[in-house]
Amino acid sequence: MQYHFNDIEAKWQKYWAEHKTFQAKNQSEKPKYYVLDMFPYPSGAGLHVGHPLGYIASDIYARYKRHKGFNVLHPQGYDSFGLPAEQYAIQTGQHPAITTETNIATYRRQLDQIGFSFDWSREVRTSNPEYYKWTQWIFVQLFNSWFNNDSGKAEDISTLETIFSAEGNTTVNAVCDDNIEPFTAEAWHSFSSEQKQDVLLQYRLTYLAETEVNWCPALGTVLANDEIVNGVSERGGHTVVRKKMTQWSMRISAYAERLLQGLNTIDWTDSLKESQRNWIGKSVGASVTFNVKGHDDKIDVFTTRPDTIFGVNFMTLAPEHELVAKIVTAEQKADVEAYIEKTAKRSERERMADVKTISGVFTGAYAEHPFTKEPVAIWIGDYVLASYGTGAVMAVPCGDQRDYDFANHFGITIPNIFEGVDISETAFGEKGKTKLMNSDFLNGLAYKEASKKAIEALEAIGQGEGKTNYRLRDAVFSRQRYWGEPFPVYYVNGKPQMIAMEHLPIRLPEVEKYLPTETGEPPLGRADVWAWDTELNTVVSNEKINNTTVFPLELNTMPGWAGSSWYFFRYMEEASKRGDAFASEDALNYWESVDLYIGGSEHATGHLLYSRFWVKFLKDRGFVNIEEPFKKLINQGMILGTSAFVYREEGTNTYLSHGLIEGKSVSPIHVKVQYVNASDELDIEGLKTDGEFGEDFKDAEFILEDGVYKVGREVEKMSKSKYNVVNPDQICAEYGADSLRLYEMFLGPLEQAKPWNTAGITGVHGFLKKLWKLYIGEESVNVTDAEPTKDNLKTLHKTIKKVEDDIENFSFNTSVSTFMIAVNEFNAQKCVSKAVLEPFLVLLSPYAPHIAEELWSQLGNLESISEAPFPEFDGSHLVESSKVYPISFNGKMRFTLELSLDLGKGEIEKIVMAHEKTQDQLQGRTPKKVIVVPGKIINIVG
Repeated sequence: MQYHFNDIEAKWQKYWAEHKTFQAKNQSEKPKYYVLDMFPYPSGAGLHVGHPLGYIASDIYARYKRHKGFNVLHPQGYDSFGLPAEQYAIQTGQHPAITTETNIATYRRQLDQIGFSFDWSREVRTSNPEYYKWTQWIFVQLFNSWFNNDSGKAEDISTLETIFSAEGNTTVNAVCDDNIEPFTAEAWHSFSSEQKQDVLLQYRLTYLAETEVNWCPALGTVLANDEIVNGVSERGGHTVVRKKMTQWSMRISAYAERLLQGLNTIDWTDSLKESQRNWIGKSVGASVTFNVKGHDDKIDVFTTRPDTIFGVNFMTLAPEHELVAKIVTAEQKADVEAYIEKTAKRSERERMADVKTISGVFTGAYAEHPFTKEPVAIWIGDYVLASYGTGAVMAVPCGDQRDYDFANHFGITIPNIFEGVDISETAFGEKGKTKLMNSDFLNGLAYKEASKKAIEALEAIGQGEGKTNYRLRDAVFSRQRYWGEPFPVYYVNGKPQMIAMEHLPIRLPEVEKYLPTETGEPPLGRADVWAWDTELNTVVSNEKINNTTVFPLELNTMPGWAGSSWYFFRYMEEASKRGDAFASEDALNYWESVDLYIGGSEHATGHLLYSRFWVKFLKDRGFVNIEEPFKKLINQGMILGTSAFVYREEGTNTYLSHGLIEGKSVSPIHVKVQYVNASDELDIEGLKTDGEFGEDFKDAEFILEDGVYKVGREVEKMSKSKYNVVNPDQICAEYGADSLRLYEMFLGPLEQAKPWNTAGITGVHGFLKKLWKLYIGEESVNVTDAEPTKDNLKTLHKTIKKVEDDIENFSFNTSVSTFMIAVNEFNAQKCVSKAVLEPFLVLLSPYAPHIAEELWSQLGNLESISEAPFPEFDGSHLVESSKVYPISFNGKMRFTLELSLDLGKGEIEKIVMAHEKTQDQLQGRTPKKVIVVPGKIINIVG
């Protein structure tokens, strides 16, 4: 019987689907275990072989946990709102929902053919209105909440209104907007409804504000910082500029300290935790207020070094700081405006990363030093960010290298405030015991004491206070796109009103085109039916807007991270049983949180931070009972592609083979790897007739070496744009899904990047053929009820130990080697024992489930192998009962002798001395000494 892997894999995939083999139960006597992958965005290109890496790893672990007796939840779904479908809609006019549905069908087919043990009964799609109904509901809960610093958590906004009604806002300790005007209870009662709405909006956890955003004109939308790479959009590489817009924002800054502290309670990698710590950016220091000379305005700065206050001799504002336009002098206005325009073309990340470029402009204005009252020049510079701190820094060039370089560049004097320190070539940034000078009442004090005294003095004159600051900024939550969650918001006289839960979801309207309007409104501005009737409680035609009962709806949509910030809760309920809640209380209590989460590290400061924020909020409001969503997180590495290049000679249509390019002026051009064989030889005719870009090469001349055209090779990210994508469909057709699964694990450690080489898969495919022949003969099954030998059991149990240890430590690559070794040993032992070969299949099953199921069935088992318990390791089978001793004469080994390990020193010596080979060596001589170390050596001297 032959190993027909395509038939076997189709058979068992059908069996699993029909028997709902991997459908989890919401109540079970077994302990629960929740394994989750970061769900994919269903792109038009489908999966390439790099995508399944994390899914295979999680599937191995999920299958292993089932074997170990756990009730495993291993669901899958789609992060199906996204910019690519919208871009395609703009180009073709096809509704993104149609594109997305087509792409999902491709993904589902590809995922099924790889044999994942997903529970599809719980599938989620973020673009499904029945799903985003609850995303809208969470937004409403955030709007109806504020963060009480006294209780350390979010509370219903009604509790804040109660405080305002009883005592005003002077005693309220909340995370809120800056510079809120104090008011009494009497004043609160005198406010109009609209005034009260304005006040409350300054405290709500989601709020409207004019903020600096990353605007991408080509995409027509705002981008989050993590959607920008090297100053351009991650999607498409388009220019991004900074501009002010009225946007919805999320007050994630309220949770900064809890997000930091929560990292100590979860099992994530140190590097990932450090990424979040750095992003949150906690700093302890002081807030200092500088008065602006000639103006009523003040500039607040945060500093971690209040002890250096007397070293301040200039200030730098972010170019986009709101005071710049007010305080700039007429003489400096043109230079300042030109600099601001130039800076607007650089993203915040680009400005933060650029530590070499020094630039700035003097505003012509001065602030007043809080103690000396001396003038302090006010500059603008793009190394200061409006979104970090207050958007202003007090410059102490003698104590900060960036300030030092800035001062030197612009010829600003650098006063020294550190005793015995030479600052002629570099700033002095240490916090140790160096004492201060030229610092008035701080003279002679070191960092710690001086900082305390400086803060006390600032507080005494009302120009500062001790403060803890965080780099984490509130998250902009609006996107000027069509294909995203609509906000459940309408506007009455410009004030946002929430739509009640019973009327959700608010569905996306139909639009003629998916572009922003000619007047610059988002695509929803093109909808004809996009107004809210407060009497009918439904969406109606815009023509009916009367601002008494029918009002305009919000035109922005939510960002991509909205739906992914809570999807893991939705999986806790089967789709058919989802009632009037995002998940039932019983389901939330049973599954609690994700036990194992696998995905890419690129989400460290995006999805992983936002989802932690939303979970903490939902816990505060009593909707869930956990503080952290993901107990253990593993970042899989990337499978890289091996790109192929042809080399065009400059100024010609001639392409030189790789071995001929030395000393030539050539341009490397990517070509599809499908036209290159294992010897790096190009199929020129295939390339010239390619439907996508064959035209580019139709008339080209290819200069060969030794009769063939050799391409150049380079390992790069696997990407459609680099034409180095390998389709898993092709691999599954030629080698089978089990070969793909084993090979992806065999490539190297899960968390590391590794290059793909299709030629390498033949090794694991050959192993599976060898495995098949171990169990199945030409006519029948080889396996019998024969008693296992000692060597059979030794091989089995050392394999059990190694595979279990590897899976628990996520070292899947070494397990594949262990399987290969075991099969080789079983073949050498001529093993046919069912008592050994049957449990071996259970070990293999998480990695190669199809062949394991088939062989399990061939051995007479009627239930799926997934129901079988994981074999128990018995160490006694690894304990050796005998030892093969090297018998040495004067240190030189002459022969070996197997002896029982139970023998004592005297017994060993007696047996060895009586052996005929010993007598041959001694030739009748009596040795001077016999050295015996039981279990190690035997040496006869003399």
